[in-house]
Amino acid sequence: MEETYLLNVEGVKKKILHGGQGELPKLQDGSKITFHFQTLKDDFERTVIDDSREAGIPMEIIVGKMFKLEIWETLLSSMRAGEVAEFWCDAIHTGMYALVSRGMRRIAEGRDPLEGQKHRCGMGNMFDYHSTGYDDLDELQRTPQPLIFIMELFRVEEPSAYKRDTWAMSKEEKLAAVPVLHSEGNRLVLRKQFGQAAAKYQEAVICLRNLQAKEKPWEDGWLKLESLVTPLVLNYCQCQLELGEYYEVLEHTTELLQKHNDNAKAYFKRAKAHAAVWNEREAREDFLRVAHLDPSMAAAVKKELKQLGERMRKKHVEDRKRYQGLFQPPRG
Repeated sequence: MEETYLLNVEGVKKKILHGGQGELPKLQDGSKITFHFQTLKDDFERTVIDDSREAGIPMEIIVGKMFKLEIWETLLSSMRAGEVAEFWCDAIHTGMYALVSRGMRRIAEGRDPLEGQKHRCGMGNMFDYHSTGYDDLDELQRTPQPLIFIMELFRVEEPSAYKRDTWAMSKEEKLAAVPVLHSEGNRLVLRKQFGQAAAKYQEAVICLRNLQAKEKPWEDGWLKLESLVTPLVLNYCQCQLELGEYYEVLEHTTELLQKHNDNAKAYFKRAKAHAAVWNEREAREDFLRVAHLDPSMAAAVKKELKQLGERMRKKHVEDRKRYQGLFQPPRG
């Protein structure tokens, strides 16, 4: 079945290649659209530029999240589930395709799609790039032209019907997700599932850091978010201690202490990580800071220092035996 339609959009033609089922989807901000696409040049050979099937997974976009090729939302909104359609789009709608394709290709290659991109609007970035890194896309960037998109729509999911990635959440949704993730992390810790708990704490921190990026550092809004970040980072570090990821703990506690140099719990966790990797001097310094900042932890510090001393003495004995064996002359 092939029927050609003129959508109510200038410079767009639609041809249905395979009919879909049900009603037209009702798109709203946050809806997730899953589909396959193929992009072709409008030339005699119908040269293929991109094909999502080559990557092996369908494309997903979130409605209202500033996807750079806005016309795709319009095209997909005219399709039913299971439908396959071909769209001809004039150059007025395809000028940003080179940048969109560049990002998608980088993701498929396991690279950062924003590598080297300046913090400017999409059109500004177009003029910043001398090359996209792909010859065919450089040609599209130099000479914008009509393109053909063949799309197969799989499904449209309402915002409440799927687990949304952090980047796709609104400010309110991120704030609401943080206490839920914190609680889930605590529950997993009680079950000693430290790896899964760490992932929950990390996801909550990412939500808050994304929100912090829009606030001015050290002002009220930023500080309120930071007060939520700190306990999550400490919980994350405790999980990493349990998992034996000591250098991960050293990195995150040091970063935390650069902003909050009076946090006794951060010093305590960093001291334990130092002790675990045989940094005796650093461990002792951090444990003593803990006792100075929080006298109520003095007993715990005393216990840790005693254990550290015993471990270091045992290590020194073992090292001496090992080195003596190395320098003893061979018998006979």
